[in-house]
Amino acid sequence: QVQLVQSGGGSAQAGGSLRLSCAASGSASTTYCMAWFRQAPGKEREGVASIWTGGGSAAYAASVKGRFTISQGNDKNTLDLLMNSLKPEDTATYYCAAEIRTAGSGTYCYGLKDYNNWGQGTQVTVSS
Repeated sequence: QVQLVQSGGGSAQAGGSLRLSCAASGSASTTYCMAWFRQAPGKEREGVASIWTGGGSAAYAASVKGRFTISQGNDKNTLDLLMNSLKPEDTATYYCAAEIRTAGSGTYCYGLKDYNNWGQGTQVTVSS
């Protein structure tokens, strides 16, 4: 099990930027699939971006590719999501998630269905 504590988010105008962070407990030597999800009111939760902390490329939803960047902090226990060129349709509650995996890739982690460790959620509101 890993505990995830989120920070950041808030409100922005369309075209602006926001950053989300997710601090994970546990050993930095353990590798995880880590991901950001979001859920807008009345909509299903959707994957936004994911990485495998052991290395490799990230994977992104088509709706955010080129605008959002997922990255690990230097201590390997922090997951960031930099959101640029925000659109009103990015408005949602954002969640980070993690699951231990000894092998993986961004694409594999993007498709992972059994994330069992979740952050508390952070609201992002983008106004036009």
